[in-house]
Amino acid sequence: MKSKWKIIIAVVVVLLVAGGVLASVKYSQRGIVTVQTGRVVKQDLASVVTASGEVKPRNYINIGANAMGELTAILVKEGDHVKKGQLLARIESIQPEADVSAQRAGLSSAEADSAATEAGVNAAQDNLITLEATIERTRADLEKAKLDFDRGKQLFNDKLIAKQDFDVRQAAFDGQRYALKEAEARLTQAKAQVMQMTAQSSAAQRKIAQSKATLTRFSDILRKHNAYAPLDGVVTNLPVRVGETVVQGIQNSASSTIMTIADMSLITAEVKVDETDIVNVQMGQNADVTVDAIPNKTFKGHVIEIGNTAILRSTGVAASQSTSSSQEAKDFKVVVALDNPPDELRPGLSCTAKITTATRAHILTVPIQALTIRQKGDLDAKSSNGAGDVKLDPAAEKARKEEIQGVFVIANSKAEFRKVETGITGATDIEVTGGLKDGDEIVTGTYQVIRTLRNAAQVKVDNKPATKTS
Repeated sequence: MKSKWKIIIAVVVVLLVAGGVLASVKYSQRGIVTVQTGRVVKQDLASVVTASGEVKPRNYINIGANAMGELTAILVKEGDHVKKGQLLARIESIQPEADVSAQRAGLSSAEADSAATEAGVNAAQDNLITLEATIERTRADLEKAKLDFDRGKQLFNDKLIAKQDFDVRQAAFDGQRYALKEAEARLTQAKAQVMQMTAQSSAAQRKIAQSKATLTRFSDILRKHNAYAPLDGVVTNLPVRVGETVVQGIQNSASSTIMTIADMSLITAEVKVDETDIVNVQMGQNADVTVDAIPNKTFKGHVIEIGNTAILRSTGVAASQSTSSSQEAKDFKVVVALDNPPDELRPGLSCTAKITTATRAHILTVPIQALTIRQKGDLDAKSSNGAGDVKLDPAAEKARKEEIQGVFVIANSKAEFRKVETGITGATDIEVTGGLKDGDEIVTGTYQVIRTLRNAAQVKVDNKPATKTS
């Protein structure tokens, strides 16, 4: 019995000692926080903006109807390559064709009348030349008759010729004078006739010009009953069929769009970038584009356009044109040109663009989740020890509430808050431009611990991976 009691007493003593040791350890670990840590490392870092959108050709044109009527022919099909000026479709054009034919006949008639009038002008001018020559000849005959008359008068006065001879010479002289007046009158009449014929010719020319202008108008109307390709490209949309009636001048109407021609020589990804990221996007920045329909492939590109007007995320309309609340989320359009687009790309395919807005080589970085914010007053030793109940003036109170960005650095088993300055942000890490050095051990988790951890708190590092519980 004595041995049994001795064993029981020994066990009790051992248990009491073990309990005391365990209680001492637990007491010594009171206030210690378990944390996960990482290191400040040097590495290359890239800041990337991710946005989604769709594939679009840089230049595309909706071919609309310029005349109302029934489609009588569609000469291409969707996916066909077309050349600028190529005939694409025809609209019923019986009346315009008749108008053009009638006007061409009218133009031919006007040209014939003009030719006849021009011939009359030429004949009148030839007659005018003949009359001018006749006048010259008549004046010469008059001069000769005058000389005969003067000589006969002298002879008659000298009684050398008979009165009968003198009278003959006088009659010839008077006849030539009247002949000259008659020729001059005919010349005046011929000049008037030339002026008249010239006026008629001018009127005929104006009639021809009028007929040509009318023919041009009717020809343009007729041409508008055909659809032509405005550029080299591919038919990407063909919503109508032969026999349907199209209507001109109605935007965004199914009955006014015959087809869409896209210039596939420059393919773009048109994406919407969040308003918080758009300030970092600049022209010419490189981008990696992935297309949902072509998995496991990445296409290189660069930014060629940045929108200046915000687009409401819910409606897709410009914020300046909306009457909704200005607090609604907004995006900005960014266009990325693909450097070497594959042939299988089609307009409208969904895509995602990752735009590299900044890069840094061999810089200090820390995990993003290690960053936290603390108020300046929370970092004060007196406040941490509970001696911060003294009422402060407003300026001092404002200074205490100043927010400081930093990380917790492990030093002597304590977490010391250290203010840091940061640069660009990568996918998981952020650049540190001041406050830390390479190799510093910092607190990286958990999120709940970082959010509640106090400055100079005792910590225990546990970087073991979390085990899953079934």
